Amino acid sequence: MSNERTERGAVARSRRVVVKIGSRTLAGDRAVYERLASAIDKARKAGRAVVLVSSGAIALGTKKLGYRARPKEMARLQAAAAAGQSLLMRAYEEAFETHGIPIAQVLLSHADLANRDRANNARAALSALLDAGAVPILNENDSVAVEEIKFGDNDALSSMVVPLVDADLLVLLSDVEGLLDANGKRVAVVRDVVKEAAPLVREPTDASALGTGGMASKIEAARRATLAGANVVVADARVSGVIDAVLAGEDVGTLFVAATKRLTAKKHWIAFTLRPRGDVILDRGAALAVRAKGRSVLPVGVLGIRGDFRAGDAVRVLDPDGVEIGRGLARYPAIDAAAVAGKAGDEVGVERGELVHRDELVVW
Repeated sequence: MSNERTERGAVARSRRVVVKIGSRTLAGDRAVYERLASAIDKARKAGRAVVLVSSGAIALGTKKLGYRARPKEMARLQAAAAAGQSLLMRAYEEAFETHGIPIAQVLLSHADLANRDRANNARAALSALLDAGAVPILNENDSVAVEEIKFGDNDALSSMVVPLVDADLLVLLSDVEGLLDANGKRVAVVRDVVKEAAPLVREPTDASALGTGGMASKIEAARRATLAGANVVVADARVSGVIDAVLAGEDVGTLFVAATKRLTAKKHWIAFTLRPRGDVILDRGAALAVRAKGRSVLPVGVLGIRGDFRAGDAVRVLDPDGVEIGRGLARYPAIDAAAVAGKAGDEVGVERGELVHRDELVVW
């Protein structure tokens, strides 16, 4: 209990907070906009900076355009997103205006964050907005980002925003009280996401992702955010004063404790933002050296290459059994990597040293 009290105390001391709220919560209660504005107003008066990640555009646009249900065709999904975004921001504008708080719309696609220069530009813009006293309201740019509608979600986006704004707390607001155990009882604290939380989710998982949609998506977002050094709380948005309670360090929702060994912003970007373009398969000795000793990936230990990646692309690093042990940035393209696979240093040449350098490699 003393550990939990200390951990909740760390949540109460958070200075930069990302709050994410989903479509279902927004659609179920129009008063939620005012509750959010009021809670964020209190947080700001306590000296905290707050970034809001909000879904809801497609749901609002579906109704505005007269669709009977959420469209399945991509063009209509994009149309609904475009039509609903203005309604979403109008609702937030009205709610925050009563508290004298300026807001700013920021639409992002995966491509914006996957490109290092564009991600740094987004970081600078968000920092400037916070310095100006505004509350940035982020959403995926669903009206143009085809892949994001089909595969993305704002749980994932919120976890990517954490290192982007150097947040020390992520609050994922849901329509459940938190992560539930096998008996349906709320889990108060999770200190190891993979060991303690993943087994409670029914969706299939692998070493690098815990699934998408529902609680699985929130657990994966929590894993990513905790590795960026932030605490994460999953809590019930329907409970009055829930954000106030979280920020006060009260025992509400499920607290995912920040990892003691955090990833740098660059390594977090490599691990969770970039999409791998190929695979590098290692022999057992090389896999052990990478996994246990923190070594770089050298050509001599490579059994094979899959995919058509270029220099600078992200690649998965696999052991001989096909198990992913990490992800990193390739230093030269697949065709060159395949040509030197299995060769020792004197056969490779100076220009073909490490295929993946340890400074650009994340080991699971």
